[in-house]
Amino acid sequence: MNQNAQSSRSVGLFYIVGIIAISFSSIFVRWSSAEVSVIAMYRLYLTNLLMLPLLWKYRGEILRLTSKQWKLLILSGLLLGIHFLLWMGSLRLTSVASSTVILTLEPIIVMLGSFFLFGARINRAMIVGMSIALIGSIAIGSGDFKLSGDALQGDLLSLLGTIAVAAHLLVGKYVLKEMKVFVYNFLVFAIAATLLAVYNIFNSIPFTGYAPKEWGIFLLLAIVPTLFGHYLFNWLMTIISASAVSMAVLGEPVFASLLAWLLLREALTPLQLGAGIFILFGVWIFIRYGKEGSSQVEVVEVKVQVEGDVKESVSLL
Repeated sequence: MNQNAQSSRSVGLFYIVGIIAISFSSIFVRWSSAEVSVIAMYRLYLTNLLMLPLLWKYRGEILRLTSKQWKLLILSGLLLGIHFLLWMGSLRLTSVASSTVILTLEPIIVMLGSFFLFGARINRAMIVGMSIALIGSIAIGSGDFKLSGDALQGDLLSLLGTIAVAAHLLVGKYVLKEMKVFVYNFLVFAIAATLLAVYNIFNSIPFTGYAPKEWGIFLLLAIVPTLFGHYLFNWLMTIISASAVSMAVLGEPVFASLLAWLLLREALTPLQLGAGIFILFGVWIFIRYGKEGSSQVEVVEVKVQVEGDVKESVSLL
């Protein structure tokens, strides 16, 4: 097996681990009786706590951050905090299937953003794979969408949360070009958590008084969907495109709906099971045959000079 094939398989494995990890998020939120803003706040602060032992190693880079980088970090953190607040709130009003299926609009928003902001090219395989996965995603939630009452409000919250996380991914893709993944994640998580803390203070939502079970759920959210989900996907954005990373949400309704059926006893129809296979097939096409690139091919010439004479010139595409 050559190095490129092995590297590709490793990326694919991490990608699948990330999808499964984020799929547990909706289950943990449903298990908790705390306010969603408290759940999200402690999820992120506990993640920061787990990352803290490694912070000293990156102190130099943090001190060298420019004002522009800080502004982008704050923007990304605010968008992530808004996403958690809105999406977690949707889980209290609508089903796991409906809430997660709306998240599948994320790759469309990210792909359009990548096209207009970064000049990314979109090939036919990416469009075909995404279309197949989106059709399957619609089927996953088709039996649960409602046009009135709490469910509609929950669907709207999920949609607004999707827009926020898509914008967060696009900002992250830009910032991570010049920043270590650890530094980006630590600071963005802290900023998002602080936004949620301010929200809790203004709404007089208590920070304490929660049962040990709740603290266990907060910790599970920090470890599973945050470290093995969001952190992992932010790292993958340094290797693959933002559009490819955002495609992970198309696999989330499959695993989240299965977990909701197993652990929350939410109904799952044969149609939704078949649609889940359809989604995974679309994601596979997108990853296997899709290739996003910049609108202009950059050619970098590396010249090695010895005593003033050019001895070697290599073009890197």
